[in-house]
Amino acid sequence: MSFQEAQRLLLLMNVEMDQDYALSLFQAADVSQSDTLEGEEFVQFYKALTKRTEVEQLFENFSLDGQKLTLLEFVDFLREEQKEKDHAPDLALEFIDRYEPSENGRLLHVLSKDGFLSYLCSKDGNIFNPDCLRVYQDMTRPLNHYYINSSHNTYLLRNQLCGQSSVEGYIRALKRGCRCVEVDVWDGPGGEPIVYHGHTLTSRILFKDVVATLAQYAFQSSDYPLILSLENHCTWEQQHTLAQHLTEILGEQLLSTTIDGLLMDKLPSPEQLRGKILVKGKKSRTIEDVEVEEEEEEELVADQESELDPDPELDTQLQPESQELASENKDNKVVSCLLSCLLICGHVLAQAPSSIPESIFLSDQDSTTILCPDLSALVVYLRTVPFCSFTHSKENYHICDISSFSETKARNLIKEAGNAFVQHNARQLCRVYPSGLRTDSSNYHPQELWNAGCQMVAMNMQTAGSAMDICDGFFRQNGGSGYVLKPEFLCDIQSSFNPEKPISPYKAKILLIQVISGQRLPKVDNTKEKSIVDPLVKVELFGVPEDTKQQETSSVENNGFNPYWGQTFCFRVRVPELAILRFVVKDYNRKSRNNFIGQYTLPWTCVKQGYRHIPLLSRDGTSLHPASIFVYTCMREDLEIDES
Repeated sequence: MSFQEAQRLLLLMNVEMDQDYALSLFQAADVSQSDTLEGEEFVQFYKALTKRTEVEQLFENFSLDGQKLTLLEFVDFLREEQKEKDHAPDLALEFIDRYEPSENGRLLHVLSKDGFLSYLCSKDGNIFNPDCLRVYQDMTRPLNHYYINSSHNTYLLRNQLCGQSSVEGYIRALKRGCRCVEVDVWDGPGGEPIVYHGHTLTSRILFKDVVATLAQYAFQSSDYPLILSLENHCTWEQQHTLAQHLTEILGEQLLSTTIDGLLMDKLPSPEQLRGKILVKGKKSRTIEDVEVEEEEEEELVADQESELDPDPELDTQLQPESQELASENKDNKVVSCLLSCLLICGHVLAQAPSSIPESIFLSDQDSTTILCPDLSALVVYLRTVPFCSFTHSKENYHICDISSFSETKARNLIKEAGNAFVQHNARQLCRVYPSGLRTDSSNYHPQELWNAGCQMVAMNMQTAGSAMDICDGFFRQNGGSGYVLKPEFLCDIQSSFNPEKPISPYKAKILLIQVISGQRLPKVDNTKEKSIVDPLVKVELFGVPEDTKQQETSSVENNGFNPYWGQTFCFRVRVPELAILRFVVKDYNRKSRNNFIGQYTLPWTCVKQGYRHIPLLSRDGTSLHPASIFVYTCMREDLEIDES
């Protein structure tokens, strides 16, 4: 390899290095002085390029001779910096045996520089606590004590106006740990119910194909219960077909009766429902109940109609990352609505009058449609009921009843009666779904709703972005089971917690984060060989309103290979039990919005302190290995400091 070829390699590796410095590295490696690098010479050149000065300095701070870490020195590092406390001696032996490349080093229980770097870059040096990657929480509590990974319009692969419906949507959602899927069912031809987004141009799929997909994939990623949120728009005859398909295809997987010996005074636990699919839907009621329900549903319709009015507080309720997307989302929604109108008009005009689908002109099916007893019987623990008020729910609804809220309705309730909403969610389940204005299948940020204890915060999982990053990062804990235990103050039916004016039962904490360096960041534009990124790191903290903050580093010019920042940020967190951290790496662009490079999101409760590497993920959540950033984190309790 000639020097010119080496320079081109540097560009491909996303680093623009000073020519004189690059030449000095090249000449130092060219031991044969042939003006080319061969074999071992290239290895030395690459080692010089990938030298981690910040790691070597850290190593030398704990090594007496600067060449190795003795067992005691490594124990000191693990205890003092990595906060491993009493586990440090055992972990030191384990890590040396696992990461030290030299057999002699392993025998002598010492760690070389290479072994130290291997440890820091390994899963044991990851910022996500490995103990949280398994199911570590109590799974014997009632269902309403858990956040449940939930999907909205699960059958859609794109937008909710003219997107494709496919069983692939269910497969993708289930593989990423989703435990509540939505199925919108309507009367179909030939007596077979179909699934699609009603009164739109989305494609149709057979209900029985959806059920067969659930039977196959329901428990591949998690064996904890799967909830089937059934939006039933079918006539009596096809409801009978729905019940028949559910019973015959799901078989033993379908929960069709109460658990033996369990009183209906509380919901069963995820542990008790392992391997079971639960139907959430309407259930037949008495004549007196129907009269009450009709009054409630009139109010529910009024709430849904108010969804069509723009929310003046929407922009102020967005979290930091979504602030910059707000104007773009508004434009997208306007364009999406206009396009949908054009599409529908074009679709109508292109057809003969006799073949124009009536669904384009019809409103939702009459809510008084008679329920088929066979289908009603399959709703055991999750009977959907309209929401009237928190007082009404407490006095009239059973522990197994569940109400759904639009995001706007839920937000308003949090602002108007935050503590009452918390107590409601401590008593029974609730589901929140995206506003009907989100025709582009965009997402709200789930954090505000989790703060109030809302269990099933349904997401458009087909739409990538910061909201899905938060959802995926949050549910990565507890073994990716799709169930995360809520904090105790959100499980107490007499809780005094108000997410708008939070007083945590625990002490506030201080989080220090030093963003040190980056490694092998990908190019934003792979089509341009000479396009080198100017990376910066934004650290976002999500939680209760006053904990939600963000800070960012300066950018490093023309270096995506090994940029160095060395900047420290301080966050004071009042309710750490609800906090979520998101690290976003962007390519600085002074003329336009900074371009996304990668991100990583995790709950506060899963953060490992000390010197840690953060593996970066792409916009759709896939790994960007070996891209990472290197940080130092430290948590301190109850310190009153000047945040400036």
